[in-house]
Amino acid sequence: MSAAADAGTKQVKNELHAKLKYEQLSEYIISLIESDQLHIGDQIPSLKQLQLQLRMSKETLLKGLNHLVEKGIIESVYRKGYFVRKKAIDHNFRIFLLLDKMNIMREQFYRSLFDHLKERADIDIYFHHHNYQVFEKLIRENLGKYTHYVIATFLKEDVAPLLNLIPDRKRIIIDLHEQGLTGNYNSIYQDFGYDIYHSLLALENELSKYKRLILVAHPEAVHARLVIDGFLRYCSETKFPYLIQSDIDEKNFQKGNAYVTFSRYNTDDVALIKLARKKKLTLGKEVGLISYNDTDVKEILEGGITVISTDFETMGRSVAEVILGDQTTVKRNPTKLIKRKSL
Repeated sequence: MSAAADAGTKQVKNELHAKLKYEQLSEYIISLIESDQLHIGDQIPSLKQLQLQLRMSKETLLKGLNHLVEKGIIESVYRKGYFVRKKAIDHNFRIFLLLDKMNIMREQFYRSLFDHLKERADIDIYFHHHNYQVFEKLIRENLGKYTHYVIATFLKEDVAPLLNLIPDRKRIIIDLHEQGLTGNYNSIYQDFGYDIYHSLLALENELSKYKRLILVAHPEAVHARLVIDGFLRYCSETKFPYLIQSDIDEKNFQKGNAYVTFSRYNTDDVALIKLARKKKLTLGKEVGLISYNDTDVKEILEGGITVISTDFETMGRSVAEVILGDQTTVKRNPTKLIKRKSL
């Protein structure tokens, strides 16, 4: 065996030995907790005490302690040490879930994620409400405390530097495909441009009876530019007359218009339906409507609203598979086109 190969073998053995050592530390601390030698709120022995008792290196001890912090068993208090946080390990994983807000779509995602992980993980959920300061505070305060970080962004500011503080394999970005991320991170995202382009292509027959396609795009929406790009691609390639506006405008509301909306609170859909009633135009015949994200209300409203809707249940399942399979995935989440009477 060459000297290089011999050195490589020794390194592998040392790494395996170190792994066993840090697992031994975790088991030792847990045994102290389970045998009631340590209680919730108690401080665990100092690094010097553990070094003397277990004859482990400081590096190995810190690795084991950080492992217990991620599991939520102990917590680190600045300049004071480590303290017992809970008594038993119920699950293998501890998930930091940071969402922009809670709505029907986010609840679909959360329920799917929870159903696939409930036997294996604890999930702590937080919200940033599109506020960068809140987003930054939550990220920084929770670094090193979880096994995985599942994050929906949708902020105008560049969040990549903050997200890159999270170890890449523990980082799972959902819904919006963020740029500037480093390492082998995970992302399950909506491809807004691709989705609207291909959905409009699939609606070619339904759209043929309309004279103009109008996209209602609110400029404050982070993903507006992506939707606009896909919309313009479709209109350019098919030579379909189009208009892009930020709000519903009664002045240009007329027979032969077909609208695409993605308002966060469905206010544009309601405004369009009211205008159609006011002008005695039939939705789905004289005026068309395509809306983003399906809900129970859209299924029955005005006989049914045609929707472009990403599959949030599949997104939740995909995130769970990443966590359980310890794999790295960057992929587009599937989107459903549901045709109804509004077109």
